[in-house]
Amino acid sequence: MHGIRRFSFATTLFALFTALWQPACLAADEAIVARIEAMEAGFPVQVLGSRLMAHKALSAFYGANGYQTVWQSAELRRQLIDSVEQASREGLNPADYHADILSGLALRPMSDFSEDLRADLDLLFSDAFLMLSSHMLVGKVNPQTVHAEWTANRRQRQMESVLRDALERSDVTGMLDSLRPADPAYRKLMIARQDLTRLLGQPWLPLASRPTIRPGDRDERLNEIRRRLSLLQEPAQEATTATDPLYYDTELESAVIRFQARHGLEPDGLVGRDTLTALNLMPVEQLRQIDATLERWRWLPESLGDTYVLVNIAGFELKMVENGEEVLRKRVIVGQPFRQTPVFSDRIRYLVFNPTWTVPRTLMIQDQLPQILRDPDYLSRLNISVYRGWGADRQKLDPLDVDWSSLNRNNFPYQLVQEPGPRNALGQIKFMFPNQYDVYLHDTPGRGQFTRAERSFSSGCIRVEQPFDLAERLLASAPDWSREKIDRLVSRAEPQTVVLPEPVPVHIQYWTSWVDNDGRLQFRNDLYNRDARLIDQLRGTADGDTRYNTPVAGSSPVKEKL
Repeated sequence: MHGIRRFSFATTLFALFTALWQPACLAADEAIVARIEAMEAGFPVQVLGSRLMAHKALSAFYGANGYQTVWQSAELRRQLIDSVEQASREGLNPADYHADILSGLALRPMSDFSEDLRADLDLLFSDAFLMLSSHMLVGKVNPQTVHAEWTANRRQRQMESVLRDALERSDVTGMLDSLRPADPAYRKLMIARQDLTRLLGQPWLPLASRPTIRPGDRDERLNEIRRRLSLLQEPAQEATTATDPLYYDTELESAVIRFQARHGLEPDGLVGRDTLTALNLMPVEQLRQIDATLERWRWLPESLGDTYVLVNIAGFELKMVENGEEVLRKRVIVGQPFRQTPVFSDRIRYLVFNPTWTVPRTLMIQDQLPQILRDPDYLSRLNISVYRGWGADRQKLDPLDVDWSSLNRNNFPYQLVQEPGPRNALGQIKFMFPNQYDVYLHDTPGRGQFTRAERSFSSGCIRVEQPFDLAERLLASAPDWSREKIDRLVSRAEPQTVVLPEPVPVHIQYWTSWVDNDGRLQFRNDLYNRDARLIDQLRGTADGDTRYNTPVAGSSPVKEKL
């Protein structure tokens, strides 16, 4: 492949300039130049059977470094290998970073190898650093394509500069450590993951899901249930001569209730189908859930903000954080599986008290029209007005003058607007952050639904329990605002928009595992079946994935298309 080894005109000029005008500098390594040229020309370059992936970053780094080798230090190579071998603690795959090849070469002097092999190994070490640093900074999987990202060319930082800084400081370990998410929640989850690995290899045969075991029952499964709860750090009474291991006693019931609470189940103490399904979840499956959550953490901005609101869809929960301290936690209701709440980040800009609700077109056709046809009083009972047209020129109509039976998806020239009131679908307040999904936070008249353990009842928006507590926190820095003023405003039943003094970041996430404030590892059901595809991409390797060269967008990864 002679074309691969030829210098490009630009490279030749660079080499000539270096030789004539900078005689004190080291000469470019011809073998590195040749390999960079091959990558720039689109040819795959392999080293000892392992493909180099970070093409553009490698080219930029070595071009700025005079195409010289940079990994002469055995100590820096050892630091990189240690970081690569520990990548699994982050839920990443060490094989993606040439672990098998580099581990046996880290401590050998580069002088042991031929000139060509030295160049190959130097590129391999650089490639490993660039890919690992990129994946730790922004994630391995691109959330906009849900494909593994192999080019180290995404947002926020030029990875070649990160590599240069690590080498100049002689601190590869410190540089890589600085790239992972800084939020304590990420590190807590890493520690919990490491602790969970102790269960790998433990026997975990399926427990029959029927019949339900109730307190006071005797059941052959209870001895194994005791063992699993103990392994999962929900210890129940150990069997002794005075204790029947097959009897469901009060101490075991307490352990079951704690376990149910940690898995988002109804904490009723009944060992039924859902509880047994959670008990049957193997440790390796729990590790995968954690790995998916760690990856989603890496998709977030480097800073969530000094003050921010975070919604966990899978956890049915909202929290507000101010200066690193949680100041508010509320239950939420999220989208149904067929109308999923999306994952994205934005900023809450204003509040609307006593809002009207303009019914989205999809809901008008799919939900409201069938209701209207079945119940002629439906619109008046829910205080919904009918308008022809849009904007300032729209005309209010009498619902009795509309031939509802003639309308369909292709013929619906009306707007339905629910006026403020106790039955308004948005309740008495909404929290606005205009976005492409038309999703926001709001109150609800159906407050009884917050008592359910699984709360996926909405059409995509997020309903907040006790929303005026959130409004009070958001308006705390605004002059002349108090809870009393909020209550007076709501009592008037007239729409009013209040702009926040400073927009507050809001992050809508999908985490099926996390460590709570008491240090307990929590798991939740994969409500939207999003984890499996993400985990497949996390487990895939570059050489085994034909999409390694998929173009990706350069914008901030804030949405998950799963």
